[in-house]
Amino acid sequence: MKRILTLFVLCLLLGLVNAAQANPESWKLRGWDKTDFDRTSVDFSEILSGGPPKDGIPSIDNPKFAAASDVDNIPATEPVIRLEINGDKRAYPLRVMTWHEIVNDTVGGVPVAVTYCPLCNSAIVFERIVAGKETTFGTTGMLRNSDLVMYDRNTETWWQQFTGEAIVGERMGDLLKMLPVRVVSFSEFQSEAPDGKVVLPALATRPYGMNPYDGYDSRQRPYPFFNGKLPEDIDPMARVIVVREGASVKAVSLAMVREKKTVDLDGIQVSWVEGVNSALDTREIARGRDVGSVRVLKDGKDLVHDITFAFAFFAFHPDIKIVN
Repeated sequence: MKRILTLFVLCLLLGLVNAAQANPESWKLRGWDKTDFDRTSVDFSEILSGGPPKDGIPSIDNPKFAAASDVDNIPATEPVIRLEINGDKRAYPLRVMTWHEIVNDTVGGVPVAVTYCPLCNSAIVFERIVAGKETTFGTTGMLRNSDLVMYDRNTETWWQQFTGEAIVGERMGDLLKMLPVRVVSFSEFQSEAPDGKVVLPALATRPYGMNPYDGYDSRQRPYPFFNGKLPEDIDPMARVIVVREGASVKAVSLAMVREKKTVDLDGIQVSWVEGVNSALDTREIARGRDVGSVRVLKDGKDLVHDITFAFAFFAFHPDIKIVN
């Protein structure tokens, strides 16, 4: 198990060696001959290889589930992504998402891509519809601002996970629709929805429950995959709650919400409760420090939000001040 973790991180770090070769001609030789590199909204120098090749971090395309009440091998305070659509409640444990990053699923009749980027701690769910057609998403093995770059399998366009924007390829400039989700403890999901579905591990070769980024969220700065500017008025690795309402984006530090328990952002209630492990702290996720759980409501309805690191938010939204 330790060897798998070491090889995984080594593979990521080896991606830095290939950064100088990050250009369309080299990418085409590595399986990207169908991607339209003439259409891009970003400088190619911003896109770095994370080490793994195309689909080297394998998405789960045919997820298997168990009823929450039947799952007895996930500790109570481990984090899961809670998604509910049309009464269909599902949980995607970060112990699984860390090793796959994308689950292509259909929930409540809606085709979705459940995504998690460990390096940004961003858990975001999208409708997996591109140009009016259902598709699935996979990992490119690339990173921009230390964030997962996904691709859709219909057009092989590259998409930025943090924003849901197509940055390279045929659908450049398109935006995926984000859906509201929360990261909660497994015990909360299990109590609330004993008949809810919990996605199961997909590969026998992954040490589920282990964190390959041991101590990551206690670092002073992100891994060297990030080569942008760091914020000056907040710890780069501080957790930040990003609230999205249509085209509006707001951000507030988790520390502030944790202290006050509830913060009002122009009519948006952001609240915090204890009892959820960090998935990026200790080697065993179940032993990670308590970072709690957040809920974001407006007029009683859940809003799209994400809990990420300050450096990532600043990289994508340098002009938006983090309420701190």
